[in-house]
Amino acid sequence: MTGDEAADSGGDGRGDESGERDVSDPRVRPGRPADAGRIRELQSHLRQPSPDLLEYGLAVGAARVSVANGRVVGYLLPVDGPNRRGVHLAELVVAPGFRREGRARGLLRTVIADADGPVTLQAHPDNDAALALYESLGFEVVERRPGAYADGDALALRLVPDA
Repeated sequence: MTGDEAADSGGDGRGDESGERDVSDPRVRPGRPADAGRIRELQSHLRQPSPDLLEYGLAVGAARVSVANGRVVGYLLPVDGPNRRGVHLAELVVAPGFRREGRARGLLRTVIADADGPVTLQAHPDNDAALALYESLGFEVVERRPGAYADGDALALRLVPDA
């Protein structure tokens, strides 16, 4: 995932008393065309942003945003594979002033809950906070990708959600 700068570890991950895990986060909603400018600003926090992919994601309604006081403060861009089940989480960013509030976790849990198969992402191996968040959600490192980032390797992670 190019947006591993967004990690936060807020939220306790507990479900309700019935044993069901509540994956909804009232701060998360689908991205809207009116959000495009703010999402582009947030994209500047990424190690390797993909403006074309973001434009596509906004056009097809794939982006999910986290909102504080009516303002977009984070986003996640899931990308479906045309010939395979599952989803790849291409970009994830939470604005620096809103990190460690459970926003990345809320975005991730929303997309994981909707996934129809494996969920994959890529993260920088030195981003301990992001890796801890992904591990807490059940992601496992499946591959090291040498030279994937301009400043070094990347780790490919995968989660197979409960059926």
